[in-house]
Amino acid sequence: MPGREAGYNMDRLSGHIDNNIESISHHTEAGVIGFGAGDEHLLDDRARHRPLDPQLFALQELECRYEAATATLWSHMRPEGRPSFTPTLLRDFDAWQRLIGADFGPDKTPLRYLVLGSRAPGVFCFGGDLALFQRLIRSRDRQSLAQYGFRCVEILHRNMHSLDLPMLTIGLVQGAALGGGFEALLSFDVLIAERGATFGFPEMLFGLFPGMGAHAILSRRLGSAMADRLIMSSETYTAEQMYELGLVHQLAEPGEGLQVCREFIKRSERRHPGIVSSRKAMKRTRPIELRELKDIVELWADAAIQLTEQDLKVMSRLTRAQERVAAA
Repeated sequence: MPGREAGYNMDRLSGHIDNNIESISHHTEAGVIGFGAGDEHLLDDRARHRPLDPQLFALQELECRYEAATATLWSHMRPEGRPSFTPTLLRDFDAWQRLIGADFGPDKTPLRYLVLGSRAPGVFCFGGDLALFQRLIRSRDRQSLAQYGFRCVEILHRNMHSLDLPMLTIGLVQGAALGGGFEALLSFDVLIAERGATFGFPEMLFGLFPGMGAHAILSRRLGSAMADRLIMSSETYTAEQMYELGLVHQLAEPGEGLQVCREFIKRSERRHPGIVSSRKAMKRTRPIELRELKDIVELWADAAIQLTEQDLKVMSRLTRAQERVAAA
């Protein structure tokens, strides 16, 4: 297993949780959105924080709820169709980041934790829009491929820097995180994954490589040899293996990811300034510039435009397989 060969001990912010989260309930009369007993303080933003731009709560494929008591913005992807980074979802992420930057921060509405999960059953995200890639490659539209990649890494780079806000970003993984979905998670400060979640880079199966951040981030965190192994193997790794490598910070039992996330926030509250500053210091020791990410996108676009029809058929089969998983 990769983690046993690598002696990497990143910080593990762990704890044991015994309580199962109750089902989400909506109390429209009081504007309350509850995540379980005792959580009546979770209010719809429009009921308590009217200055917040309502556009944040009306995105097409991103669902957001603000929790005033913990200053947490809970966000979940809810893609239409295959759970991937389609142009629609990327547009929502652009708006999500812009609206967060405008409405939250010092002297504005407080935001201490930003959480991203997924509503797609069994899937965090399958990554890039493979159907779009196939169309662009067949039409020899390298420029549009590169522009897609640039947009992805711009979003990723902003998230890596926590949108320049004094907050912790948390990725909540309750299913498969593949390709660009895995890359996106690498930009978060903390990853909480349920046992049964899976991670991997399938791009080599059809002659490509993950071009939206994996090389830059993993080589700094794990070293180039281990990064190369994860990227080139096309293997699927478990949440436990990612925990051993230090990429996942805390494990949760199946179905308990949200509750463990809430408990992490509760435990971190007293140490929040120190944790935020520590993360910021760590990023200073291994800076990743946007230009570096875009240079890798250029290499990715060059490789993509050279894929053969056989490669595209493999990509198409993978797309159909992922669609079946999403529909199950």
